[in-house]
Amino acid sequence: MTPTTRKLAIGALIALLGGGAHAAEVTLKAVSAFGQDTFFNQRFKTFVEKVNREGKGLVKIQVVGGPESIPPLEVGNAVRAGVVDFANTTGVFHATLVPEAIAGSLAEKPIAELRANGGHALLDRIHREKGNMVWLARVSDGLQYHIYANKKISAGDFSGLKLRSVPVYRAFFQSLGATPLQVPPGEVFTALERGVVDGYGWPSVGIFDLGWQEKTKYRIEPGFYNVEVGFYMNQNTWKKLDDAQRAFLEKQVAWVESHNVDDLAAADAEKARQAAAKIESVPIPAEQVAQFRSRAYEAGWKGIEQASPQHVAKLRELFGSGR
Repeated sequence: MTPTTRKLAIGALIALLGGGAHAAEVTLKAVSAFGQDTFFNQRFKTFVEKVNREGKGLVKIQVVGGPESIPPLEVGNAVRAGVVDFANTTGVFHATLVPEAIAGSLAEKPIAELRANGGHALLDRIHREKGNMVWLARVSDGLQYHIYANKKISAGDFSGLKLRSVPVYRAFFQSLGATPLQVPPGEVFTALERGVVDGYGWPSVGIFDLGWQEKTKYRIEPGFYNVEVGFYMNQNTWKKLDDAQRAFLEKQVAWVESHNVDDLAAADAEKARQAAAKIESVPIPAEQVAQFRSRAYEAGWKGIEQASPQHVAKLRELFGSGR
């Protein structure tokens, strides 16, 4: 064998071995901001089971805890710092890191359209730049928030009402004349019982998970906003994955997002369950509905504008309805 032939043979062998090699299976440490048996944790559990079943040799997700291990409002920091690699959470909880994340809750277009029109790419880029996070998936789409109360609301008058709130709708509640109060989810039941709050904002599903139906008499219609729960990854971890691992996760994301269409049926079932539990649906007078919804979105977008004037116009164009 000549020296030239020998070099060619060695090169071919290296190429063959290299082409058949891939990174070892990676284990992603994950946390959920929601309790194990709650509605907003169910899709995450199913996703983890599917990834671990089909991703052998590529990717494994190890769930290291829930809100008992990392407080929900600290999950974003944990992802940013790499304490965990992956989280089932909501941008509402890390809005102090990425104020623009609230746009997910103001979205009036489904995630499929946001992926097509560049909205997802823009908000993902902002998350990478400001929070060292990748916005991997949206796993709730079309669910609304509602105002729940243990006092009857007359003719859409919320003045003086003390409502448990979170940043995404605090300004909206203030615009209605209500007093927003920040109360951790674990303390809401007692706050209702003791009269610290008269009600609370919460999605159209999930109050039975927390036992709040026992202290809730009314649900205000219509709802507002678009409840956003998503999967977020540490950007450094994402970059370390090889092409096959990223492609595998993207395939699983497409699968899990395809189940967002089930949310509306879940909301209908929950409202029927609330009715059976004697929670009364209280409609705002028809002539006030348009103003109620307009006030909600104006307050939400104004909050983003104050925190991020450079991005708000484009986000509103891509995520909003054009109103």
